[in-house]
Amino acid sequence: MKIVVTSEGETLDDSIDPRFGRAGKFILYNTETKEVQAVDNSESLNAAHGAGIKAAETVSRLGVEVVITGNCGPKALSALEAAGIVVYTGVTGTVRKAIEALESGRLSSGHSDEIEGSRR
Repeated sequence: MKIVVTSEGETLDDSIDPRFGRAGKFILYNTETKEVQAVDNSESLNAAHGAGIKAAETVSRLGVEVVITGNCGPKALSALEAAGIVVYTGVTGTVRKAIEALESGRLSSGHSDEIEGSRR
């Protein structure tokens, strides 16, 4: 399964970017191969408007099944859900901790360890 986590940097140890559409980077993680790739989001980050929709299109083209972020606007959320992508919002901490929480089934409604989040 492919996961995208919004990130303030390019590694698993960077903090989750609280913004989906204007996130600095997307960390693409494949749960099967453990491959990690930083994906630039500057096109959406620098957009005058429609950043969330542009970011949703980018993520959808990557073949992602799950997005983990701090916040996702309603238009971007609708676009992601229409593409069949599960979105977890309200998540804080590092990219690595978010992925570990998802893989261990701890990423859900409410607070769990260092990770907070809710599934939309």
